[in-house]
Amino acid sequence: MAVKFKDYYEVLGVDRDASQDDIKKAYRKRARKYHPDVNKEAAAEEMFKEAAEAYEVLGDPENRKKYDRLGANWKAGEEFTPPPGWENVHFEFHRDPQFTGGVPFEERGGFSDFFETLFEFGDGRSGGRGSGPRWAAAGQDHEAQVSIPLEEAFSGTKKTISLQTAERGPEGRVQRRTKTYNVTIPPGTTHNSRIRMAGQGGAGQGGAPSGDLYLHVRILPHSRYTLHGRNLSVELPIAPWEAVLGAKVPVQTMDGSATVSIPPGTQDGRRLRLKGKGIPGRGAGPPGDLTAKVAVWIPENLTDADRTLWENLKTLSTFNPREP
Repeated sequence: MAVKFKDYYEVLGVDRDASQDDIKKAYRKRARKYHPDVNKEAAAEEMFKEAAEAYEVLGDPENRKKYDRLGANWKAGEEFTPPPGWENVHFEFHRDPQFTGGVPFEERGGFSDFFETLFEFGDGRSGGRGSGPRWAAAGQDHEAQVSIPLEEAFSGTKKTISLQTAERGPEGRVQRRTKTYNVTIPPGTTHNSRIRMAGQGGAGQGGAPSGDLYLHVRILPHSRYTLHGRNLSVELPIAPWEAVLGAKVPVQTMDGSATVSIPPGTQDGRRLRLKGKGIPGRGAGPPGDLTAKVAVWIPENLTDADRTLWENLKTLSTFNPREP
């Protein structure tokens, strides 16, 4: 039986020497883009099916080798007849092609004639002898965002969160329901980091495992500290005489307080680093630092004695900040 040849590499938009990881990434990208539950364009479902079919073959290294035996000279759309001896080539389809949405492929319209003819998918249309691939679709990975205060990112915490999920019911209809999760926020969590909750994503089909839930962490702005990766910065107010003469002043840290030395002649805006006083490190990674930005504060409400002192300083001092 002559059918139209399908170039599965072209379908996924990868070269014939692409790595398995590149093939997997290409499939996931197209599956997300053309999933019929997301993309309502007329051609989206067909594009989704083509990508899934291509990945079912190329996503398995052994099946890919057998497919490559057909040669690289065929072009998509050309008339194709399996070469002699091809009936003795056996393909094992037994794993999930990572279908987003968890709907069995045959329920979305089945395989192409090329696939059925070449791989003997026995649904009566191609005359194949086999019973077809054993479909087991792993659950979809879910993603969500969780917002936490800086203190919880620093020290770690346990939280209970509720998320809206879309799941397919017994009749195949998508149903929305609220699920509650117990989440452990480890100490030293950074902004935009991800927390993986294995098996907490969409349910698998045909005995396949559930997907994972990935929580994207957003650390809320803080009233005192500014966050830069694992580093923190804070404003450190000092008096004019402390800036001129030098001093040792306290600075509040995330886990208490520390003392910082103000060198004589410190200018407004100077930054002083407290090593290791930022966000804790994870694993073997070092902690961040705390930077104290000096802010010289000028007294606003002067007593008579204060004014006399400033007047005397004005008279006696030779300092002129505008001299070149």
